[in-house]
Amino acid sequence: MTAQGKDEPTFYELVGGEPTFRKLVARFYEGVADDTLLRPLYPEEDLGPATERLTLFLMQYWGGPNTYSATRGHPRLRMRHAPFRVGPEERDAWLRHMRDAVDSLDLPADQERTLWEYLERAAYFMVNTMDGPGATNPT
Repeated sequence: MTAQGKDEPTFYELVGGEPTFRKLVARFYEGVADDTLLRPLYPEEDLGPATERLTLFLMQYWGGPNTYSATRGHPRLRMRHAPFRVGPEERDAWLRHMRDAVDSLDLPADQERTLWEYLERAAYFMVNTMDGPGATNPT
């Protein structure tokens, strides 16, 4: 609590709350929609459901409403992504689109750095193979 007795604002609040996260994720999926490497990883024809899931996850992670967990349970990010091939190329493509999305927010440098460092760590954490796209495992 601050000296005035109020709680410190969350990162979610500091960056502008829900509108900021909706803008971030919408911009990210604009890039994904035309990405020949990433788009096939999203089985839905409409990217709307994926957009909503990522938005709710990020809002909750940064101190916003817990709607993600209330509707989907624990995030279990690696488990949820395990069925999909996520190699270095996918990670780098994901980061490229996310970098563009973060830059579109025009956040103060300290907030931008905090957000980007998390997203970069998360992207590296999600890698589940070091094989190239379409590679097959030797038998």
